Amino acid sequence: MFIITLTYLKPAEEIDALLAAHREYLREQYDNGMFLMSGRMVPRTGGIIIATADSRADIEAVIELDPFNEAGAASYAITEFVPTMTADILSAFKQG
Repeated sequence: MFIITLTYLKPAEEIDALLAAHREYLREQYDNGMFLMSGRMVPRTGGIIIATADSRADIEAVIELDPFNEAGAASYAITEFVPTMTADILSAFKQG
């Protein structure tokens, strides 16, 4: 499992101009089963994505496709973790 933390590098108006394309990108990743949850930070300085993938390289490759990344509008930090405890609704993701 992975936590992807996006930090905005551009002003809010530039982020807003990319939102429709970014949301379409998110929908594509939800449809292919990689993204499980996402949303904006509070305050609005970036966003968080919870994802599943076979490898960090897979996550890095999909980040390259994000319109925020293509426009240089966000930086990305990837944290890999092994979920050993979950709420019942998320038990399918438990490992170890």
